[in-house]
Formats: sequence, C-alpha cells, structure tokens
Amino acid sequence: MAIKLEIKVVKIRGRCPVYDVGDKIVLDEGYKLNLKESTNVCMHSLASIMPYYNALYNGIAPEKLGLANREGKACVQCLDPCEITGGGTVIFEIEVLKAK
Repeated sequence: MAIKLEIKVVKIRGRCPVYDVGDKIVLDEGYKLNLKESTNVCMHSLASIMPYYNALYNGIAPEKLGLANREGKACVQCLDPCEITGGGTVIFEIEVLKAK
C-alpha cells in the first residue's frame, strides 16, 4: 500500500501571493512531488516542510515531533514573517494518507 503526504493550507496571516486556504501539496511515497494533485508549490514553504516530511512518512507521530494539532495532524508554517515583510505567513497541516 502506497503512502502519501498531503500538505494543506489551513490559514494565512497577511497576504500570500502563492497560496489560498485549501491549496495543497501532495508527496507520493513520502518524497516525490505529485504535480497532478498539488495545487501550487512555493519554494519558501518547502524549507518549512523539509525537516519533517521524511519522519512523518516513516511513521513518527506528530506529537513526538512537537507538531501535532488537536486532530493529531502535523502543523508547520512558512518562513515569511508577514508583519515585517507585508507578505503572508502560511500555516500548513500535514496528513499521512494511505493510498489505495
């Protein structure tokens, strides 16, 4: 059974020129960027995702990484400090999905 990571935009503080709430990035087999299922990809946001995607794919619980939200999904944010740059800080929720 293949495993996917779905990285979904759940909140934006400020104004992001790339993402809208509901956009997603999909990684097949934990590391292959799925361009067909991904809505959009910002290179800045990948810097926030990269430290955790491999651990999540390999079954490390978001709680052990200090990333869990109330639903037990991992949450990270992009590096843009919107209050200073006038841009947008994007909050992502990462879910491990078992593909059929």
